[in-house]
Amino acid sequence: MVKVDGSGGQSSLIQVRDLDKTYRRGGEEIHVLQGLNLDVSPGEFVAFMGPSGSGKTTLLNLLGGLDVPTRGSITVAGDEITHMSSSKLTEWRARHVGFIFQMYNLIPVLTAFQNVELPLLLTKLSKAERRSHVETALSIVGLADRMNHFPRQLSGGQEQRVTIARAIVSDPTFLLCDEPTGDLDRKSAGEVMALLEELVAHHHKTVLMVTHDPLVAARAQSTLHLDKGVLVEASKLSQSVPVGGVA
Repeated sequence: MVKVDGSGGQSSLIQVRDLDKTYRRGGEEIHVLQGLNLDVSPGEFVAFMGPSGSGKTTLLNLLGGLDVPTRGSITVAGDEITHMSSSKLTEWRARHVGFIFQMYNLIPVLTAFQNVELPLLLTKLSKAERRSHVETALSIVGLADRMNHFPRQLSGGQEQRVTIARAIVSDPTFLLCDEPTGDLDRKSAGEVMALLEELVAHHHKTVLMVTHDPLVAARAQSTLHLDKGVLVEASKLSQSVPVGGVA
């Protein structure tokens, strides 16, 4: 179960301890995250909510090794990533993290297959092995019959599913999703959320998601709120909002 008090045990997949992130703007210090503690177990689906500027995306960037904290530590699957060199961090991200963003970031001149294959081109996999991985990922997201289509030939929901296939093709330890339904209509958003739920339930993925949409957050198993750089469990904000959300 997700915990925000630092009481998680060694079984936690992700352990965050006393995490601070401060930016300098001119002579001013801006404290984005303050003293965060977080434990996430394997196979959990956690949503982060909070007002604009509360540090949600900053937290995801820190968890994914795209940014470094001012203070504190982040440990994932036994690897303490906070003080890794840039090259080690790049290798670690490639092995462990799948990123899904609001904007699909697909390359328009590449087919769905080629877009999904991109993360594998820097691996030692053979061409046949890469093809098998890509076909499996596209099959999981329900787009095996669209692998030769270009992004312009796909709907927004299908493009996001290609993005998800690209995120899972290397079988990462966990997925980081930043507003994954923010650019979709309600029907397509529901399909993407159902797919994320399937990845958790049937493929044992751990998913951490930032969203502004309470209906989307309710699909996660746990909902945490960032308030002025501090994590608060949903149940502590309001007894009417269960930490586990609703199915």
